[in-house]
Amino acid sequence: MDFFQILSEDRIKKAYQEGEFDALPGFGKPMQLEDLSGIPEELRMAYKIMKNAGYTEEEEHLRQEMIGIEDLLKKCDENERENLQRKLNEKLLRFNQLMAKRGVKTNSSFFKNYELKVQRKINK
Repeated sequence: MDFFQILSEDRIKKAYQEGEFDALPGFGKPMQLEDLSGIPEELRMAYKIMKNAGYTEEEEHLRQEMIGIEDLLKKCDENERENLQRKLNEKLLRFNQLMAKRGVKTNSSFFKNYELKVQRKINK
């Protein structure tokens, strides 16, 4: 053991004996550990950093699906348009729910509805 490790251990023991840790949030309660067993060990740190920054895998997956559906909407015929629009609305709703959980307000549905109205007027 080096000097700094011994010194820090002594300070921690002294603080514990004086009760400085008693008022910490969650004291006496079991810790809530995340299950990261499905993530390879070498990627866990990067996953935690991204998750703490607010990035989630489901969010990115939804974004990719919405981009794909938007591309299909631009190239499809009228028979498929309604079905694709329904799918896009479902994805937007789920995406907005995820953003609301994070506390991020989105106006994507307003912009999407406005875009659709403009496209309908242009196509008439």
